Amino acid sequence: MEGTISNSTNTRIAVVTGGNKGIGLEVCRQLGASGVTVVLTARDETRGAAAVEKLREQGISDVIFHQLEVTDASSIARLAEFLKTRFGRLDILVNNAAIGGVELVDDPSLGPKPVGEQFSGMGWQQRIEWMYRNSRETYSTAEEGLRTNYYGTKHVTEALLPLLQSSSEGRIVNVSSGFGLLKYFRGEELKQELNDIDNLTEERLDELLDTFLKDFEARSLEVRGWPGEFASYKVAKAALNAYSRIMARKHPALRVNCAHPGYVKTDMTRNSGLLTPEEGASNVVKVALLPAGGPTGAFFAMGKEASFL
Repeated sequence: MEGTISNSTNTRIAVVTGGNKGIGLEVCRQLGASGVTVVLTARDETRGAAAVEKLREQGISDVIFHQLEVTDASSIARLAEFLKTRFGRLDILVNNAAIGGVELVDDPSLGPKPVGEQFSGMGWQQRIEWMYRNSRETYSTAEEGLRTNYYGTKHVTEALLPLLQSSSEGRIVNVSSGFGLLKYFRGEELKQELNDIDNLTEERLDELLDTFLKDFEARSLEVRGWPGEFASYKVAKAALNAYSRIMARKHPALRVNCAHPGYVKTDMTRNSGLLTPEEGASNVVKVALLPAGGPTGAFFAMGKEASFL
């Protein structure tokens, strides 16, 4: 679905993955409102096209939809070819597409599910605990979580890297999470290795993720000191943070950063978050639109540079 869109060499081109709802949709809107030409991507064509139409009704005209399933190599290749043919470069890649890595369940013993204002009396820790009690982690969901949240992002980045390098100042924003911080790892060796960016490689990350899945299947996460609750999500986001730092080191001409949007009311959090999608997206967009020559290989929490630990 191409539509009518400007192709000025002066207009920055951005791709946003998982852009049809929640934080992703709002990132598209805010980038578009800043004068950026936005390629909104989503797995589902109908929902993606509807999202573009919604933005156009709000006055965001330079937005276009292209289908993307981040776990499908052929889908990624089609997007890359489209961007190469249409624009010849990419200035901003916002890797937002993600899943929770759990099955959502409703436990009747916990009482009715809080919705909307019913969360208002609960602190963020209580909300997270409620989320976890109403979630189930299985080997299948853990595997799918890594495949989408880490490998999907990595494969999209690799495919679009030549286009980003064709930009005068290509930048990658990986939407991360406070759950990706190394403080959630219980094993000191794991923390040290994931934080040793001078020596950590993508191949070693693959080995660590394979080990995590084996330990998960053996129900022995505590032996090596992997995270506990929401284990797959935390491990995937920590791996994404490490990958971002490796990429920043390997490609110093690019700006590669991680952005934690905050605990946002979305489908993934079952609307238990503290921030609106608009507020969460603004924390991502700030990083996407940092001045030229800004930081790279950094972690931004709520719009401000912070520690990976």
